[in-house]
Amino acid sequence: MLARFWMGALMLCAVVVTAVPIWSAEDLQPLWPNGAPGKVGDEPADKPGFWAYPAAKENNSGTAVVVCPGGGYGIHAVDHEGTQVARWLNSIGVSAYVLKYRLAPYKHPIPMQDVQRAMQHVRAHADKLGINPKRIGVMGFSAGGHLASTCATHFAEAKPEATNPVERVSSRPDFAVLCYPVITMTESFGHGGSKRNLLGENPDPEVAKFVSSELQVTPQTPPTFLFHTAEDTGVPVENALAFFAACRKHKVPAEMHIYQFGPHGVGLAPADPALSTWKDRLHDWLRNSALLADVQRAAVKGKITLNGEPLKWAQVRFRSTNPFQPVAFAMIRNGGYSIDAAHGPALGVNNLEVITMGDVAPGPTVVDSAALNTEGIVVDVKSGANVFDIDLRK
Repeated sequence: MLARFWMGALMLCAVVVTAVPIWSAEDLQPLWPNGAPGKVGDEPADKPGFWAYPAAKENNSGTAVVVCPGGGYGIHAVDHEGTQVARWLNSIGVSAYVLKYRLAPYKHPIPMQDVQRAMQHVRAHADKLGINPKRIGVMGFSAGGHLASTCATHFAEAKPEATNPVERVSSRPDFAVLCYPVITMTESFGHGGSKRNLLGENPDPEVAKFVSSELQVTPQTPPTFLFHTAEDTGVPVENALAFFAACRKHKVPAEMHIYQFGPHGVGLAPADPALSTWKDRLHDWLRNSALLADVQRAAVKGKITLNGEPLKWAQVRFRSTNPFQPVAFAMIRNGGYSIDAAHGPALGVNNLEVITMGDVAPGPTVVDSAALNTEGIVVDVKSGANVFDIDLRK
């Protein structure tokens, strides 16, 4: 009886899941309403577009991301690397546009043209969409990460005189997010299936170099966030390492997180309490890179004392009352601290917090490391140099 009950429940679940379509044709916003360039037919596979997930009006940072699901240039992993990601982006105030780019048998440069067009489309309609045209990024997973990296290294330039407003703006993203990305098309650690689907069985070596993103990074490449796992055997971590190294070489701001555990294709990794934190690190990076708000920052310095004595070893943090603004921090050494304008707090009201770190002298420093109560300390950061001297009392 119990076995029949569970079998019936499983069959019922299967019916429910398959009865609800993930997408409907009406959801798709076409990139070329009159037909995409290079199309070979008039089927859904020949019609690139995107599904829009706007941030709620009451929680809209004005930032947007074009999301490229993975799938080896052969399928679209539109759920765990598209819809779920878009919903999470919405939760932090970011609008998302999940891209349906053309797949094999379409070859390069067709997918690149699709993502470039999506970037231009979102930017050209920024006012209507309620987003800032200077805060539009590209994000991709696996082969979609390769497409996103291609978008970050090859730009469709703005044509101010074009009759179509979409072509009057550049496709250059303002930032890139690459999640366990395919990067190279020339090295042995690349992904063979993605290479075959994108370039064919015997690609021109020059074309392979052109779409090997680690070879295409320049100082014009936008700031980039990467995450990967060391255990990924589908797309080895060397892909992300190569792109990060290229960013370092060309002085492109970049942040990378490598987790030891985790297979390929984890998406948001909801079942893993460690790996799932990658999205929190992304949120931190977006905020502290001033990509979630229009930010003016200022230099601050000062002295922090405790009962009149300089704190020997501590940290000070400035946290804006606006959740989209960056958090700034500095070391306190013998009471003094200083933050330059590039890393300083946002103008306006900030909560000032002090975290003690004890002493640097030999021996235990448990007493000196006691937590300090800095709740309620508020400072107003102005343009120019700011000096905040704070005397704390135990």
